Amino acid sequence: MNTYFKTLILLFVFTFSSVQSQTNIKDYKMQWEGKLNDKNAFNLSVSIDVINENEYNFSLFNKNFNFSKKVKSSSNNYIEFNIDNNTSFSGILNKKKTEISGFISSGMYFYHTKLTKDKSGLYKGKWNVFLLEEFISKSIFLSIENVTENGFDAFPFFGDQRFAGTHAMNSKLNGNVVTFQDFRTGIHFRATLLKETIVLEALVADKAFTKVSLQKTKTPWKFGDYETNNSKVSKLNDGWKIKPLKEKALLIKMENEIHQKKFINTHSVLITKKGKIVYEKYFDGHTNRTIHDQRSASKSIASAITGIAIEEGLLKSDTDLLYNYLPKEYQNPKDALKSEIKIKDLLTMSSGIDAVDFGVKRKSKASEQAYQNSRNWLKTVLDAPMINKPGTVANYGSANPYLLSVVLNDLTPVPLQLYMDQKLLNPLGIHNYAIQKEMTGKPYFGGGMYLSSRQMLKFGQLYLCKGKLNGKRILSKKWVEKSLKNYLNLENTKDKNGYGYLWWHKTYIVNGKEIKSIEARGNGGQYIFVVPELDTVSVITAGNFRNGKTQQPEIIFEKYVLPTLLN
Repeated sequence: MNTYFKTLILLFVFTFSSVQSQTNIKDYKMQWEGKLNDKNAFNLSVSIDVINENEYNFSLFNKNFNFSKKVKSSSNNYIEFNIDNNTSFSGILNKKKTEISGFISSGMYFYHTKLTKDKSGLYKGKWNVFLLEEFISKSIFLSIENVTENGFDAFPFFGDQRFAGTHAMNSKLNGNVVTFQDFRTGIHFRATLLKETIVLEALVADKAFTKVSLQKTKTPWKFGDYETNNSKVSKLNDGWKIKPLKEKALLIKMENEIHQKKFINTHSVLITKKGKIVYEKYFDGHTNRTIHDQRSASKSIASAITGIAIEEGLLKSDTDLLYNYLPKEYQNPKDALKSEIKIKDLLTMSSGIDAVDFGVKRKSKASEQAYQNSRNWLKTVLDAPMINKPGTVANYGSANPYLLSVVLNDLTPVPLQLYMDQKLLNPLGIHNYAIQKEMTGKPYFGGGMYLSSRQMLKFGQLYLCKGKLNGKRILSKKWVEKSLKNYLNLENTKDKNGYGYLWWHKTYIVNGKEIKSIEARGNGGQYIFVVPELDTVSVITAGNFRNGKTQQPEIIFEKYVLPTLLN
């Protein structure tokens, strides 16, 4: 047999075997279910060993996984290095060299981790990939969907629904192995398709850190599964003093109505009086350790960071012009009105740009949905037309604080996430939180931080105490007073609420008495109520994102919290 025919036969055999080995994904187009073998399966321990001034041994590990890497910081002013192509670390070693406060950057989050030095000299902390200290429900599901000649989608779901969930992308099949990535966490998944099972693995740095076996299922998936969890309040050494209310009959009635689903998806209600927690209750599996998606309530934190930047001279004042701080390619607006936009106009939602997130019967050119679905967020926002003279009309729109983050990202001496931690959150004793990124991979001021309810209370208490917490000055009194002032009414809101520097205003009526509240608010029902005349801060969190009940906390606050405090 000549060489030509031998080659043809070999090519045929190779092609045939390749076709045979490629699994038909259509055979797996169904629902799959399994159980995690560990409630901490998606929590990783982190350690850093300082070799010398700029070199470190970095490790990630759990019971079944260990990844170590010798790294060199790319900066001399702080610690910064890559873990792999998708994951990195940045942090600052404190002056006493007792802890490193930093972030693991993965997916759309900066995960805060506090690494404390132990007796062996290692700095140790935690990375909770799905923002939970442990899973209540260990169920994990996989759905193979949208199978066509051009591809398919693999979607993972979790029985524990106390976090934002996954957003899978880039599903691929190679032989009998499916790979895809979760956009939110940045975690890669590998699913090995066997005859009756799927072995699903979660990977970081190309190594599996947890594995679960999935079986076919036709029964409806069960989410939540919190009935065996009492949402207990555990003891925390977080600086809060507790002094329970003696009279709380109204609050007990509120609790019953929450359990009866009259106030659905309520996750927590907390109240302080004179700097002490007087009431604290959690629902649906949430606890005082659960960090919660703040959505737009974190806009008020953006306001605080802006104030600190002004106090430190990074910005001259809140009357500085926006366009003086934008990248050079954007500094010559076509519309002369845009050149008049001031920093304070962004803080009061009155930039005049067509950035209206809701409440109008048209598509705003720079609404949050519009720019977040574009390839270039900044260009989309700045290309939008002006609809008002800056500083004259306020319309709630996330593009305004987004522009603040664009400005500060280029001004802070360390990456903005480290600046936020060092100047505000660490001094408040806030750790184990997350900051959402914008499309360039930098912190996003439009919303999406993750904080616990007690951490939210601390931030509210800081404003109640005019910039001090536990006697420590963190914000200037002048900035707090300026921030909480009522400047303009939000024209696109139903109540035409007054608005400060990224703080809402509302007046409640209780027994004929007017009570003024200043509030941080986030979609789904995330509220921080600051009521100076009652010396109180209240926090309510919820999960009403798509049912029209996002303002439900206002009803709870007016009907139960305020009457209790007044009594």
